[in-house]
Amino acid sequence: FLLDSVGQTGGHFASNLGAVELTVALHYVYHTPEDKLVWDVGHQSYPHKILTGRKDQMHTMRRYGGLAGFPKRSESEYDAFGVGHSSTSIGAALGMAAADKLLGNDHRSVAIIGDGAMTAGQAFEALNCAGDMDVNLLVILNDNEMSISPNVGALPKYLASNVVRDMRGVLSTIKAQSSKVLDKLPGAMELAQKVEHKIKTLAGEAEHAKQSLSLFENFGFRYT
Repeated sequence: FLLDSVGQTGGHFASNLGAVELTVALHYVYHTPEDKLVWDVGHQSYPHKILTGRKDQMHTMRRYGGLAGFPKRSESEYDAFGVGHSSTSIGAALGMAAADKLLGNDHRSVAIIGDGAMTAGQAFEALNCAGDMDVNLLVILNDNEMSISPNVGALPKYLASNVVRDMRGVLSTIKAQSSKVLDKLPGAMELAQKVEHKIKTLAGEAEHAKQSLSLFENFGFRYT
């Protein structure tokens, strides 16, 4: 449906296709609109709009009098925050969570932010405040290594593990020393290449998780 509707109206296709499963999961787990979903990248909100009663209006997206290309509070009670892009979601969701606590209700607030938007100072100001407040706030980092233009600065380098590059020299040495044996065994070289790829993948994931854990837990968040 997303492919068909965006094909008619234009708009952001890849970013929304990449958020389909995440959006379905959030709406399954949380009780919106009482629980608030705050999208940092507003042009990822098409699946959110489809699931919140606007499917039949998707053909009007980005047209005069039609649906906005971003979350819009006047358009739906499910759009908790008017947003374009970027880096405002954590601060907004934190404010909503603080308000819910003052009102004494148990509503939950969720900020969905990408790795590109995480490079802005406003996001870190919000993390700094949130880590010192006892509120019901979830921050989802959609770390897909994708932005409209390449990420710049130290944070993307921090999030992107260097361990795989560090291992290449070691693995090359092992391959060079063992190739004489592997070449003589049927299928052994292919198997070794698969094992090498798996080692690189697992090592990269482990280092990535360790680095992210230290960063966000230092801000006072429980990180998964």
